Amino acid sequence: MFKSIRLSLLAGCIAATCQAWAAPAGDLPLMPWPQQVDRPAAEGTLVLDNAISIKISGDKLPGAIDRWRQRISQQTGWQLQPAQANPAKPTIDIQIKQAVASLPELNSDESYQLSVTADGVKLTANTRFGAMRGMETLLQLIQNGPENTAIPFVAIKDKPRFPWRGLLVDSARHFMPIKDILRQLDGMAAAKMNVLHWHLTDDQGWRFASTAYPKLQQLASDGDFYTQAQMKEVVRYAASLGIRVVPEMDLPGHASAIAVAYPELMSAPGPYQMERHWGVLKPLLNPTNDAAYKFVDTLIGELTAIFPDSYLHIGGDEVDDEHWKNSPQIQAFMKQHNLADPHALQTYFNQRLEKILEKHHRQMMGWDEIYHPDLPKSILIQSWQGQDALGMVAANGYKGILSTGFYLDQPQSTAYHYRNEILPQGLNGIDKLTESDSAQSWFFSMPRLKGSAVEGSFTLVSNKMAWRGFIDFKGKSRRAVRDIQWLSPTQVTFTVDTWMGETRPVLTLDKDKLSGYLLVGNVRYPASGQKLDDVPDGIQPVVPTPEQMNNIIGGEAALWAENVASPLLDIKLWPRAFAVAERLWSAEDVKDIDNMYQRLQAIDAWSTVSVGLQQHAAAAQQMTRLAGTPEIMPLQILAQAVEPAQYYTRQHLKFQAGNYHHFEPLNRFADALGAESSQVRALDLWADKLIADPEDSNSAESLRRTFARWQSNTPDVLELIDGNYQLKALKPVAENVDKLAGIGLRLTDLVAKQGNLSADEVQGIQKQLDDAAQTQDEVVVAAVYPLQKLLRASVKP
Repeated sequence: MFKSIRLSLLAGCIAATCQAWAAPAGDLPLMPWPQQVDRPAAEGTLVLDNAISIKISGDKLPGAIDRWRQRISQQTGWQLQPAQANPAKPTIDIQIKQAVASLPELNSDESYQLSVTADGVKLTANTRFGAMRGMETLLQLIQNGPENTAIPFVAIKDKPRFPWRGLLVDSARHFMPIKDILRQLDGMAAAKMNVLHWHLTDDQGWRFASTAYPKLQQLASDGDFYTQAQMKEVVRYAASLGIRVVPEMDLPGHASAIAVAYPELMSAPGPYQMERHWGVLKPLLNPTNDAAYKFVDTLIGELTAIFPDSYLHIGGDEVDDEHWKNSPQIQAFMKQHNLADPHALQTYFNQRLEKILEKHHRQMMGWDEIYHPDLPKSILIQSWQGQDALGMVAANGYKGILSTGFYLDQPQSTAYHYRNEILPQGLNGIDKLTESDSAQSWFFSMPRLKGSAVEGSFTLVSNKMAWRGFIDFKGKSRRAVRDIQWLSPTQVTFTVDTWMGETRPVLTLDKDKLSGYLLVGNVRYPASGQKLDDVPDGIQPVVPTPEQMNNIIGGEAALWAENVASPLLDIKLWPRAFAVAERLWSAEDVKDIDNMYQRLQAIDAWSTVSVGLQQHAAAAQQMTRLAGTPEIMPLQILAQAVEPAQYYTRQHLKFQAGNYHHFEPLNRFADALGAESSQVRALDLWADKLIADPEDSNSAESLRRTFARWQSNTPDVLELIDGNYQLKALKPVAENVDKLAGIGLRLTDLVAKQGNLSADEVQGIQKQLDDAAQTQDEVVVAAVYPLQKLLRASVKP
């Protein structure tokens, strides 16, 4: 698969080499894709054997050679010959131009150049950090082929697009043991991510040991916390991989754990007990109490003794101000200090906090809510509210990073994360109407399982048979929509990426009324509405100037832990985090979705073997528990057709059932699944090919084989389901997959033979598809959607 660059990359080859620049990415098994990749026109490889040797000059990287040799051994299955102390002609020659301090910094030089020829491998870098990044690229290139183990001849010049490429791991809501944190650091290094954002405190738990305030871990951790020695171990190991560690102590909200240990520091008298429920909760530090600042000062001193990074994250998000408003003493303080509202009070708190951080030689980092012009421009804003909030921060001269669209605790497709551009984008005039345009605007309302309904309007614009459109969600800036299709004269669908995930309305526009649903990820939410008389004005996106864009220095994937316990950590993170890492490292125009998935499949396998990530082993372990036997193939086949319910649907279902809390077991089939089914994606591609060319026998046969496999699996999977009460709710899912497989076989034959269905048959099949599309036991039969395409293709006009 990866032996050659695609034909599109070979166009324009001159002399003996072809310049294969970053866009589009090629077919080498690399992720993130480097900035520049040159391949010889005449392909060749450097064949390896177990005498492989590595030499480092210019700096000392203790333990690195042994670690890289071990990974090569894991990739090849070889017992390597003993390492040479100073090989005269090493297989891999690593030359570092400048020795630097071992602790990575925000602007550490991570550039490198890699050359593979018949003479061997030469890796040059300005610093140790570039050498580490280049070695990950080289390890990805080592391939076991039909005849040997080899590295393709290649010349690579590479450096990151953004200096801040992070991963937030939430250890507060569900505790993550040290061994699991260390393994994620290995994965981060493999993906060229360079910041571990460690969320150590929240309402549901205090996870770092304090010497000065020991009741924090004694009363507010359930005994699950990190010793100072353990945290120092994480910092040391991270630094050896070129990764910074930024701790987060959430203040002044998300403070229920503090309230349990030291209620005298809070804004309301309590009493308090360990918080077991998820959500935005009320306990707040009292910003008028000097003892609270002494408390924070002392804890920051303890943190800075452990975590040497120049940034310390203070949270600052989701402050429920009820306790502040209900406190006469706090209200009097606000009046005395001319603090107009709770946000001004929080800014007052943050100003004092910033001075404390400055005393400890640290820079403040926090979520969107800490942003205020009274704070110095040295602070760093992490945005969960989106590109508009980030754009505003950047336009006003503050540094910022993006996390919206990179929440990996949410089941979302990898493509959704991959399309999530860091820098704010404009509309390029798509909403500017001309005299030749014909526009129609519709109001819609989409009730959710928890919280208020999502409301807004969309506008479809026709111009000479071409359609474009835009959508205005209430309170949010206008977004362009894509892939507008009229399924009938009155039924339309289009796609837009939102804060909820990929959103695809399927709506009937009947005179002045709107009905149908919004497909949010893979979950249908009913929608209703009506036609509008005029096109709404809308809110334009916030797009900073090119110079202001320089204030946006990267982003972070986030893994919040309400729905993630340590046995599920790798399943939720990998391999999707590689796609986020590519968005942060690679050039902006590296964005071909199909190419990304092709490379991701290779990286998924490589990361389990070379890096030791456990996404597949953990899934198999969960299924083995559910099956009660190592014979888990029936569950694995069922998993091909289904996906966990995407967006926050699972959390909202738990909330409705009264189970949105720490003791809700994460033991369902849904918990053993990755965010998306690669088999459903393959079905979708085969369906597209067959519809485009009914004589495509390969696609037809691939569809038939898959549907036949699902049908034959039904008796075995039903037997497993009957044997474990934790699987019982899956029985309708398995039965639906069986029915859909039969429908799939019939529709495949109809499309291949260009047959036709009667109106009654179409209606009957559509009802079965609609029934099967409903969420059941927190999963969705995602195979419904390729079948929907085949059904539409079976209806002749």
